[in-house]
Amino acid sequence: MSRPSESGDERVHNPGSQKRRVIIQNYHGEKLVGILHDARSTQLVIVCHGLQSSKERIPMVNLAAALEKDGISAFRFDFAGNGESEGSFRYGNYYREADDLRAVVQHFRDEKYVITAIIGHSKGGNVVLLYASKYKDVNVVVNISGRFNLVRGIEDRLGKNFMQRIKRDGFIDVKNRRGNIMYRVTEESLMDRLSTITHTCCLLIPQDCRVLTVHGSKDQTVPTEDALDFAKFIICNHEVRIVEGADHEYTCHQDDLVRIVLEFIKAHNHKHTFAYKQSPLGRVDKPPHSRL
Repeated sequence: MSRPSESGDERVHNPGSQKRRVIIQNYHGEKLVGILHDARSTQLVIVCHGLQSSKERIPMVNLAAALEKDGISAFRFDFAGNGESEGSFRYGNYYREADDLRAVVQHFRDEKYVITAIIGHSKGGNVVLLYASKYKDVNVVVNISGRFNLVRGIEDRLGKNFMQRIKRDGFIDVKNRRGNIMYRVTEESLMDRLSTITHTCCLLIPQDCRVLTVHGSKDQTVPTEDALDFAKFIICNHEVRIVEGADHEYTCHQDDLVRIVLEFIKAHNHKHTFAYKQSPLGRVDKPPHSRL
């Protein structure tokens, strides 16, 4: 396996910023590009983006900035094949992205950081859950608008009779509204998604790992039903927060999202002990209406 490595200290934007660009090599020899929000703290939260997204999407940028402001270092990065990182985009690819996250975690541990939490938005939410189930070495996991049932949503992207069509042609090209091809889904990548069973993976997460699911009540990309399924089927170390009126990107509810996530991380990470009272299974806690 390749050893992850960091680029030089490159300041981002203005000279007074504590943000710097970091390059880490994954286990396939691809360079993953990220931004470290250095709060001069060895506590570090890693923030993961969703499908065909990047570290520059608003939820990732705002969460990292809020953590830095609160005295916790944060790192947001692009998975291989996304954003500035090397590699080709692949549909599915959940476990490979979990391994990208592993390379990032190991890099910062080598740099003497303590991984306080891992956060994922949308597909990234699934990735952080898979990571926790496979590596069992993170104390706090935050799943923002992840999908519980990965079979859902495929027809919306690939169209009707997608299985017959991909068996016949070997691939399906996903196009935007203008008819331009955004990416290609191969039969192998489709089966990768269909064979990733979120429920089974979540049951492997250690019970001393605290898990938070945040979901918008007006999410039209991943329905709120998925968040409630996490509440029904995951072990009792799990808490659900529904943000009233929020869409998939929390467009008008960034303050609510940031507040909920930071409160959870700080409450469950004091000296890496979990003496706090565990939430009841399936709890759904609706916060006050957004100020925005």
